[in-house]
Amino acid sequence: MPMRHVSLRQLRVFEAVARHLSFSRAAAELHLTQPAVSMQVKSLEQAAGLPLVEQIGKKIHLTEAGHELQARARAIDRELRAAEEALGAMRGLTQGRLTIGLVSTAKYFVPELLGRFLKAHPGVTAKLEVDNREAIIGLLAANSIDLAIMGRPPQNMETVAEDFAPHPHVIIASPDHPLAGKRRIPLARLAEETFVIREPGSGTRGLLERLFAEHRLALKVSMEMASNETIKQAVIAGMGVSLLSLHTVGLELVTRRLVILEVAGLPIVRKWYVVHLAQKRLSPVARALDAFLLAEGGRHLAALEAPARDGTARARGAP
Repeated sequence: MPMRHVSLRQLRVFEAVARHLSFSRAAAELHLTQPAVSMQVKSLEQAAGLPLVEQIGKKIHLTEAGHELQARARAIDRELRAAEEALGAMRGLTQGRLTIGLVSTAKYFVPELLGRFLKAHPGVTAKLEVDNREAIIGLLAANSIDLAIMGRPPQNMETVAEDFAPHPHVIIASPDHPLAGKRRIPLARLAEETFVIREPGSGTRGLLERLFAEHRLALKVSMEMASNETIKQAVIAGMGVSLLSLHTVGLELVTRRLVILEVAGLPIVRKWYVVHLAQKRLSPVARALDAFLLAEGGRHLAALEAPARDGTARARGAP
């Protein structure tokens, strides 16, 4: 099969494999089966007349030809997206398509905000890509998303990052934990506890690791999990404590299934950012969503935090 007969779908499948260096992760991102992804890559290799990937042990590596095709596939995708954005500009705000990348913590509030935006713009459709920080940065670098919502902008690429709301992180524990209700717990005392933490590549995990490293304390880890929901269940079951975004635990705090430990120097308050590539030409729809998040995101999150903070204050006996 000549290269001129290669489909855009095949190039997008290969680009995902090349970015993740994993057939299974590419399949999950594209909502395909792993055999279907492998078949598309083999078809491309036949068209190229050269191997594009090689497997050494359990790891996938790109060949020299694979690196070349990855660069070409990204360039083609950028041109297609630029054409789509130009046509979108001609259509104005009446219709359009958005692809938004979310770090997994943001999935607790972005869908509701996005729902309000889409209700005001009924001709607009949106696709959400939810993953950890490292994966979302990869999508941003590949120009696979219009906007990214994350807690810390990437440092190794040129982006426009605008903060729209405070982002507090707290230590959570089960209500019957020995430190529950204690005041001004020293971080050194907290270091005696075992932690349930997120997977490598997670922004929350990085924040916790930096906190302990800055105070020259060892972090005792009992379990590693790729889901905030699973972490919460483990903490509720008394399997350890954890550092999580306050925006992920509101319901559990209100219902007293979890409590916030009052650790000296905490909460750690970062910011939520909406991010896009500096050289990206945003469509009118993407610009409108960006402006909407900057105007409404802070108020929305403040309203979500209020019940949780009130419940915590009552549990501590505050008036």
